[in-house]
Amino acid sequence: MKKLLFILSLLFVTSVRLFAQDDVDDQNEGDEKIRDKMSEFIQKRLDLSRAEAEKFTPVFIRYFKEWRQTLRENKGLPALDRQQKMLDLQLRYRNQFREIVGPKRGDQVFDHQRRFIEEIKAIRRERLGNNPNRPPARRPVNK
Repeated sequence: MKKLLFILSLLFVTSVRLFAQDDVDDQNEGDEKIRDKMSEFIQKRLDLSRAEAEKFTPVFIRYFKEWRQTLRENKGLPALDRQQKMLDLQLRYRNQFREIVGPKRGDQVFDHQRRFIEEIKAIRRERLGNNPNRPPARRPVNK
């Protein structure tokens, strides 16, 4: 009986770890989808040639990964400190983008990134606002 309980508990513990890994994989897959859509959005806005796009994509992928990591690592910091970290990252990648697409369009990469994020947020707000199953927003109680 003890052996059976030991085996069942061992199976349970290993299966829990497997499910936790699936969540991480799903999150990475979601990041990749967002990254790909953002890259496509920026490339269209910058009107990149095929050769420019081939050079731009790997640099953008590296930038995106560092951008996401910086966001996650600095979540608890005050807003100004977090913004400084993001600006430092953008300054590091700005020169690389400028070498690929020129100075003017290289500087526009971050503007288009912001625009993409704003559009995604607007779509999300619209979808949440049109959801009839969504509970009404709570209003703060004035004391």
